[in-house]
Amino acid sequence: MIRKSIFVVALIAGVRPIAAAEFARGARPFEDCLGASLSRQPGRVVKVEFKHTAAGSSVYEFDIQGADGRSWDLECDADTGAVIGVEREVESAADPQFAAQVKVTEAEARATVAATYPGEIQEIEYEIEEDGGATYEFDVAGTNGEQTKVEVNAANGEIIEVDQERWQVGFE
Repeated sequence: MIRKSIFVVALIAGVRPIAAAEFARGARPFEDCLGASLSRQPGRVVKVEFKHTAAGSSVYEFDIQGADGRSWDLECDADTGAVIGVEREVESAADPQFAAQVKVTEAEARATVAATYPGEIQEIEYEIEEDGGATYEFDVAGTNGEQTKVEVNAANGEIIEVDQERWQVGFE
């Protein structure tokens, strides 16, 4: 029943047919990842993304609105069902914990991303990593039609993560 429900939600949400089929095939890992993510960070799931990493693995990212009102991004390995990353989203670069880490401005990080991944930057998120570091995460609609997520270290300007988004379900 859950597998069918997941597939129907994917279709209603407008996921591309090939991605919807991929979503349905991965129902067991999806359920494992969902359970592991909610165990790690209880709350309400507001968005799910399915991504392919530069290293070739597949990852579910759950955006969870915590009971404390904070927004969290949890990444889960789609093959193992293990949570592999936890980030807390903050409203802006002015957040005190974020601002304390910044040595590279948003404009500088944006220029780095634009030079490496041509396209339109559609969204930016400000995140606090598990280790306390701050990162900018840019969603880039590439000239090749791909949606790329590029994460930049706010302390040194290095690109630290690049993922190809395959689908997204939920609210921005």
